Amino acid sequence: MVEAEDLQCLKAIALRGGCREPVFISSNMLGNVLATSPQTASRRLKALETGGHLTRSIRPDGQFITITRNGEDELRKEYADYTRIFEHHGGRYLLSGTVVSGLGEGKYYMSLEPYRKQFQEKMGFTPFPGTFNIRLAAGSIPVRKKIDALDWVPIAGFTAEGRTFGDVKGLACRIGDIPAAIIVPGRTHYPDDTLELISPVALRERLGAKDSDPVTVEVEYD
Repeated sequence: MVEAEDLQCLKAIALRGGCREPVFISSNMLGNVLATSPQTASRRLKALETGGHLTRSIRPDGQFITITRNGEDELRKEYADYTRIFEHHGGRYLLSGTVVSGLGEGKYYMSLEPYRKQFQEKMGFTPFPGTFNIRLAAGSIPVRKKIDALDWVPIAGFTAEGRTFGDVKGLACRIGDIPAAIIVPGRTHYPDDTLELISPVALRERLGAKDSDPVTVEVEYD
């Protein structure tokens, strides 16, 4: 296994085509790329050559370097690690906290037909008239910020009886095997450490939950 600095050296050579053919690279050039001295760059090359990760040939027009199969293998391992980090195929976020009482407005808003109809069409269920509120534990607040980047479902606002009701966005989630959705009104009254959920069932009753009881919400993503 090569050191991190040697791996950066291999990467710099590979980016110049060193995995395909011999490429001209001077110690001065490599030192500039790696932000180090030519002497240090030369030592890196020698260490990689000794380790069988590259070959060097000296020609009249300069030093030419080729990355060996061993060198390619080290780069492929690094690539595989980054692939696991950035090209995952689905997963889940867990948000933990405690049950808290809301402001009492959820029952009214979730009883409005334009909202109910859109939730049924877009979220797959008609919400129970009321919301379930969770105060997030400190460790889940960074996770709450991450789910902002997921694909939320837009719920359009509307005007009824001379009053304007704002847009809402929803994100499918679950508590155990109970389907639910996190909702964020356009003009939310809740702080960042609070989740407001809707569900086709009365969550407090189904869970037998009261204020301060622990609860965990699961959000799956592609």
